Amino acid sequence: MSDAFYNFLWCIGSPAFIVSGRPTVINAAVTRRDEAYIIASNHQSPYDVPLIIRHAARNVDFVSIVEVFRHKFLGWFYGSMNAFPIDRSRPDSPTIRIILDRLSRGRVIGMFPEGRFRKGPDSVIHTGIIRPGIGRIANLAAAPVIPCVVVGSEQYSRFTSWLPLRRTRYAVVFGEPIDPKLPPDEIEKQLVVAMQTLHRRLASSGFSIAGSRSVDSRM
Repeated sequence: MSDAFYNFLWCIGSPAFIVSGRPTVINAAVTRRDEAYIIASNHQSPYDVPLIIRHAARNVDFVSIVEVFRHKFLGWFYGSMNAFPIDRSRPDSPTIRIILDRLSRGRVIGMFPEGRFRKGPDSVIHTGIIRPGIGRIANLAAAPVIPCVVVGSEQYSRFTSWLPLRRTRYAVVFGEPIDPKLPPDEIEKQLVVAMQTLHRRLASSGFSIAGSRSVDSRM
């Protein structure tokens, strides 16, 4: 496991988002914590990952679906970024041991507790539905959970969104850490409430895909 490839891609990839995007980034300072923690985000598109990477203050080891790692190139690419697969068909997945090992080393884990892409009304920010498990992991690792909401990432699926015009609006909002000492179901309940609250707060601040403002970022 090495951060060299991750840091290299961050350096060469960040300018693409800088010249193309007009982000609203709120409370990124919370990700500057030195100890291990888990970032738990909604998941609307594959571009949620690079946007979290772009704005989180620390390197993030993402948990990805096992199907991605069955493709030779993608498996190598994700693995080189310190991502690792989870097989949800196995109740006692060895991924849990990997997560706990990395958290014990003081690393940051990125998880999408919805389990798959969920857009619009199907998203946790509207339905409040996530897969169980993240609370138990936080308990076992004694690692706080930082809620995260990403909005507008799916725009980067269009070629024109990458043009250097700073017209692509998106938002990455981080919440306050959730205490890992709470019971697992309470951690998950607070996570859902936090994500929905962050989304409402973003909407009430005037953010929309038609216009946004940059509050703070990694750079």
